[in-house]
Amino acid sequence: MSFPLLNQLILDIRPDAPPGFDNYLPGPNAEALTTVIEHAAGLTREPVLYLWGEAGTGKTHLLRAWCDATGAIPVSPLPEPSLALVAVDAVEQLSGADQIRLFSLINAAREGDGRVLVTGSLPPGQLAESVLRPDLATRLAHGLVFRLQALSDADKRAALTVRAKARGLRLPDEVLSYLLTHCRRDLPHLLTLVDLLDTYSLSRKRAASLPLLKELLQRSQSA
Repeated sequence: MSFPLLNQLILDIRPDAPPGFDNYLPGPNAEALTTVIEHAAGLTREPVLYLWGEAGTGKTHLLRAWCDATGAIPVSPLPEPSLALVAVDAVEQLSGADQIRLFSLINAAREGDGRVLVTGSLPPGQLAESVLRPDLATRLAHGLVFRLQALSDADKRAALTVRAKARGLRLPDEVLSYLLTHCRRDLPHLLTLVDLLDTYSLSRKRAASLPLLKELLQRSQSA
């Protein structure tokens, strides 16, 4: 198998389904998931919802699921206060002008019947110490704030097993253990590796195994 073909296999990997509430594995984030679902349905009295956590905890997944449920469309740069539904991913990356607009959009949502979902890497107060306007951080902190926590290894193992079964792939325990101890640990990356291993095993006409996974990883690093 040539390296260019391996590169093409990597590029061909796509999620089996778009992010939704039904395919988000909550683990310790069950309360946050329930709140996002209720917020999307307009069942929470608080219009502003802020999700924060490290990479790979599902912030973007939930934001995209919220957008699908509400019909919201993330836009950049942000508009003047005219949207009833506002979704902002990675608030720490907003420009100064967009931070001012988001502040106004939050105010408009509070004065009307709008809803705002924002994600960030840290709680609002900590972002205010570095990249976020203090007034915007205060507005976000006054809303519903949830920290998304990383899944346990047991949760990740379950998610990888479900993903493999959905693709008709049997993952030996030693493959699962290797993925969880020797590879980047965020779930999206691990799921992509399962997808890639499935494609690679089919192309090589070999069952998924630890030697095959190591071969794949070595070729990926060399490609």
